[in-house]
Amino acid sequence: MTKKRITKEQKAAKEAGFETGDYVVYPTHGVGRVQGVEVQEISGHTLTLIIIKFEKDRMTLRVPISKAEESGLRKLSSRKLMDSALATLKGRSRVKRTMWSRRAQEYEAKINSGDPVSIAEVVRDLHRGADQPDQSYSERQMYQAALDRLARELAAVEKIDEDAAALKLEELLTAA
Repeated sequence: MTKKRITKEQKAAKEAGFETGDYVVYPTHGVGRVQGVEVQEISGHTLTLIIIKFEKDRMTLRVPISKAEESGLRKLSSRKLMDSALATLKGRSRVKRTMWSRRAQEYEAKINSGDPVSIAEVVRDLHRGADQPDQSYSERQMYQAALDRLARELAAVEKIDEDAAALKLEELLTAA
């Protein structure tokens, strides 16, 4: 029986709570998959980096293990937290009567927080039923960004494809 050797990098990543193949959430980019861990020397400093691939955006992100927690990198939401986010979608819209530019900043901050409940609030508040007035271009863009972000995490948590997750979210919104 051969003993599998664990590298120092893999051990550091495991201590940080991330293993190759894990789905993770980076607040400003959404759901990605850990590709591995590598050590790189950058301007004289040796850094251990978690490599995260975001398939949808065709992007690879390298996050120093020492900065992973500080940057907001986290594991996927628990089933309980995702259920809470889905319950938020069923609630009443709470649109403040402030200027769109101020609301847009608040919505953007909620989306980039990476918190599924906050993202669900944005989706709920910006959702328009067939009987409601049309949205502006920027409202539609923000709604779509929030919906996509929430659908990606729901898909990863429930192990379904993103289209099925987006459909599930839309059904919850129209039923509310």
